[in-house]
Amino acid sequence: MSTSLPAVTPRPASLDAVLAYAWRTGEFTATDALEDTGLTRSTTIDAMDALARLGLLEELPNARQAGAYRKGRPARRFSLRADAAVLVGVDAGNVHIAATVADLRSRPLSTRRTTLVMDRDDPAARARIIAATVDDALADAGRTREDVLAVCAGVPAPVNAAGRSPSHPRGFWERMNPGLVDTFAWAPIVRIDNDASLAAVAEGAVGGAIGCRDYIALLAGARLGAGVVVDGNVLRGAHGGVGEMVAFEHVDGVGTADGLGARAAAWAADAVAEGEVAPGSALAAIAAEPDARAVLELAASGDPDAQAIADRVGTVLARIVSVLGSMFDPQRVIVSGAISGGVEDVVAAARRSLPTDLDLPAPELVVSQLGADVVVTGAVSAAAADARAGALDVWMARDAT
Repeated sequence: MSTSLPAVTPRPASLDAVLAYAWRTGEFTATDALEDTGLTRSTTIDAMDALARLGLLEELPNARQAGAYRKGRPARRFSLRADAAVLVGVDAGNVHIAATVADLRSRPLSTRRTTLVMDRDDPAARARIIAATVDDALADAGRTREDVLAVCAGVPAPVNAAGRSPSHPRGFWERMNPGLVDTFAWAPIVRIDNDASLAAVAEGAVGGAIGCRDYIALLAGARLGAGVVVDGNVLRGAHGGVGEMVAFEHVDGVGTADGLGARAAAWAADAVAEGEVAPGSALAAIAAEPDARAVLELAASGDPDAQAIADRVGTVLARIVSVLGSMFDPQRVIVSGAISGGVEDVVAAARRSLPTDLDLPAPELVVSQLGADVVVTGAVSAAAADARAGALDVWMARDAT
């Protein structure tokens, strides 16, 4: 992971306290803010006025002007200026790129998607395509790079503290993260992170792990990847490799780091090729060009051949969850990503196959509701968190120039 934040500018702590309150609430008065922050009334009002001058707060029409106040002096009302800047979240996947532009309250304004057609693409070309997708999303939102406060991009690779990925024996990680921390250096705040870690951020913020402090988001489509959260903190490691799943190549019953979707498609094709399904069956009809979603949809419809594939994949998932449970002791494992849209039968089979004799209780196994956008959703959430931490430094630096 990398989070590039501006240098801290000396300022009254009251500015940070009032801005933090504004970010987590709607419209408010000085009384509301002082009750939350513990500041004096005069200090609170001074901070609100200073933040309004900087452009981070907006003063709303008072209650009398709004027609909701009849007696006495109406209180001044303020709100975070959600349109003061924008956030950008990027899912820079192996094949699919998605970029979402959101306001400061993380409300999406636009999304652009790109599908890469190159195989073993060169890093420079990938970086240009990712940057162009972001620029297109900004244009769709009626914004430019100058409006961006924070960018967060997720990549299918480990990411170290400097935002860079270690070398890979076949160069895959360097291609997936082609110096994106440099590509987005024009933004005041830049964060590059592992995609599964951002999936975990999304699940904790708006998904299946709200209120849970120990969980794993398992990206399981083409390749396995895990975002691991322990005691409320995303684990990363020295090189950002905590969620890398290559170790499963050495686990009996799993054998590779291939994802659940990849296994379902490959095993369906193998079953047809080896004559294990009837030539005219529904599974045989799709196996010439196997697609995991189609296989799992057939399983959900009751096709016995497809159900056999789903059960086989579920047995592997149970083994994966058992190992992760022994290593990290999560309360919950959430199957996330595009594969989650049709994986209910696989998860049901995995629940039936989870061992009952583990030393630790088996984690709860659930299906994500965030779908294919889980990484870009997590990227926006992470960008928002970094924006909250660094917005004042950015605005005060601009104000000083």
